[in-house]
Amino acid sequence: MGLSWQQGPLAPGAVGRFLVPEPLPARMLFAEPLRRRMRVRFGDTWIADSEDVVLLHEPGRYPVAYFPLGDITTGVLQPGEHTTRHRDLGPTSWYTVRAGTQSKQRAAWQHTDLPDHARDLKERVAFAWRAMDAFYEEDERIVGHAADSYHRIDIRQTRRHLLVRSGDGVVADTTRPLVLYESGFAPRWYVPRDDVEESALTPVEGQTFCPYKGLASYYDIAGARRAAWSYEDAWTEVRRISGLVSFEPDEIEVHLDDVRLSLEPGQSVVSHGADRNLTLDETTAVRQP
Repeated sequence: MGLSWQQGPLAPGAVGRFLVPEPLPARMLFAEPLRRRMRVRFGDTWIADSEDVVLLHEPGRYPVAYFPLGDITTGVLQPGEHTTRHRDLGPTSWYTVRAGTQSKQRAAWQHTDLPDHARDLKERVAFAWRAMDAFYEEDERIVGHAADSYHRIDIRQTRRHLLVRSGDGVVADTTRPLVLYESGFAPRWYVPRDDVEESALTPVEGQTFCPYKGLASYYDIAGARRAAWSYEDAWTEVRRISGLVSFEPDEIEVHLDDVRLSLEPGQSVVSHGADRNLTLDETTAVRQP
């Protein structure tokens, strides 16, 4: 499962609790070896290639990959004057990343005076996701953010009655939804297109990328913005939801077996931003470098 985001065990909105006599600290950071080869591409060249990446799980954020300095191409990191202070990890220096004719300011960072308990991140650098051209695990591109090693998705068929309303109108009515369980999230219900009133969906600009599901497109419904979404060509692992539509219960009425659903707390997370220059063809094709 996702350790530190949405409702994972180290997240601020965790739904479970540790069965220990004393309360845990309000914030707990967790670092571990990724145990996967990870590469970074920038300026049409590979600037980092490592089998020794450390993944940092920080409450309320997606995981961040930290690369050892020795696995980053010499000359890529240009020290800058910009510094910040991480609330748990101390002073942080930011780098300009340069490769070929391309450069990007504040595109990588390093915690320079770590407390002893955080020595796992010593002499390691993280790259800003949106600033890089691409991140890969082996020869497959990872989109959206670094993949959580504990993340899992299960999809189940059900005969439960799902009804979606917008005012007095019915947007969807089905007894054959798929329910998608994604670690840290509340269950998401996906409706076959034949059971959706297509005229109620207004496509909107702007898509998001998920390293587990693929490229998501969004729809407005009446005055409700981005009240529905669909993965038109979901990744192979979750192909069953391709083309189906899911609805956001905090934006529109969603009833399951006559009980109105509401968005559970702890569902938001701090994003690192969408990949720069990621195209539809790249997300739907075989992810090769």
